[in-house]
Amino acid sequence: MKCIFNWSGGKDSALALYHCLQNPNLDIRYLVTTINDEADRISMHGVRTELLIAQAASIGIPLYQIRLPEMPDMATYDNIMHGHLAHFKSEGITHSIFGDIFLEDLKNYRDARLVEVGMTGIYPLWKRDTQELIDEFLSLGFGTVIACVQERLEAIVGLEIGEELIGNLPADVDVCGENGEFHTFAYKGPIFKKEIKFTTGVKVFKEYKTPKNADDACGSVDTQKSSGFWFIDLIPA
Repeated sequence: MKCIFNWSGGKDSALALYHCLQNPNLDIRYLVTTINDEADRISMHGVRTELLIAQAASIGIPLYQIRLPEMPDMATYDNIMHGHLAHFKSEGITHSIFGDIFLEDLKNYRDARLVEVGMTGIYPLWKRDTQELIDEFLSLGFGTVIACVQERLEAIVGLEIGEELIGNLPADVDVCGENGEFHTFAYKGPIFKKEIKFTTGVKVFKEYKTPKNADDACGSVDTQKSSGFWFIDLIPA
């Protein structure tokens, strides 16, 4: 099966890709990453594109960047993504792989968009226990640093994920950050030919408007609400 792999640069992507590379039936043609075009960084994760390019080179799969406005509305996002998915289908690609674990609404959204162009989603980590996943990730020798966190988790941004950090997370924080609590940058492990070298730079706080309704397809915004995230700048070494 010819596939694209939706690559965020983080730990869930890395583990999902690890499993996919063990399956001889999956022919992964591209690592596909959405980029904040204005900032030239991975969408949501805030990681520099230079580090993304280094990851893809180390993995050995061509990188395909989808450039997006900084805060696209849903209509803009859907139109841009539809065009790229149609392009992939024209190349004979039939499947799109994601590292999602348990967010049903997100999976349903992804599958609906894929159906529009005649493609099918693959979810290697779907419904697995997140504690088991992070344990497996670490046992395989992967290394990852926390690149972005919700405002309340400021203390852990820029830290390496390990057993001690995971064990000390607040009880309401998923150990894989599957509810958006944190995002990561994977820099070493069995999918990489060589470790991605970087240093940590400044820490930056950014505030974003929060959608009124998570199910609002138009992405309308309640200007009375906002959410904040801390980012650590990871600098190629």
